[in-house]
Amino acid sequence: MSASAKLASMKPPGLFVYAILYLAFLYVPVLFLPLFSFNDSAFVSFPLAGFTLRWYRAMLADGALGEALANSLKVGAVAAISATLLGLAAARALTRYRLKGTSTVLGFVSLPLFIPDIVLGISLLILVNALSTPLSLSSVIFGHIVLCVPFALAVLLSRLEGFDPSLEEASRDLGETAWMTFLRVTLPLALPGIVASLLLAFIVSFDEFLIAYFLAGTDATLPIYIWGELRFPAKLPIVLALGAAILVVTCLLVLVAEWLRNLGRARTTPLAVGA
Repeated sequence: MSASAKLASMKPPGLFVYAILYLAFLYVPVLFLPLFSFNDSAFVSFPLAGFTLRWYRAMLADGALGEALANSLKVGAVAAISATLLGLAAARALTRYRLKGTSTVLGFVSLPLFIPDIVLGISLLILVNALSTPLSLSSVIFGHIVLCVPFALAVLLSRLEGFDPSLEEASRDLGETAWMTFLRVTLPLALPGIVASLLLAFIVSFDEFLIAYFLAGTDATLPIYIWGELRFPAKLPIVLALGAAILVVTCLLVLVAEWLRNLGRARTTPLAVGA
């Protein structure tokens, strides 16, 4: 092995230490959330007073929390489905047809990723008021669709970029219509990306606070409910229990979305070769 190859194969120990410290800085504080959710005390302090599940029982018995959770689930589901449909149509057009100004379109669609949420929330509030539309869950859904479309488009573009157009051409040559070709060829191949887009968009909508805060009116979503409960110290343990539950579910959804996206990528090459 040459000296240059040996040098390239060496892993700097400092880089590994930096990566460990960086991950610890990001995630160790988050681990305190589930830890204190089991604390048998209303105060966050060390050492823990004991182990208890009463905060989780109180969380399940809270009617206002259940209503806010139902609102967030409704908003998240509608926003995720709408953003995925819009993202699928855009990704399909951008990958299937080499249109002029593609980079400009992508930059415009991606703007919500770079605009601060508070600026986007105020802008959407002005727009909703200008349209004389009452603030409700419908306005929150509209705002979340705007926010989720760039995420859905990014996931679906990465899935459809590796799609072999000869598969669709073979289907058309065998007599299938364009619609049936989409249903029987394109859609199954894009399904892992679609599912990943749905999960990611749902997570983004479910966790979003600022836009919902400006557009919700009297219908509170779960992040707004949590923000309101933090004003009362006695409610803090219930909020910790709720946050721990959301953290676990969110991590699971992200892992499932990433697994599905990678599964779709792994299947693309064998299918193309087999064709």
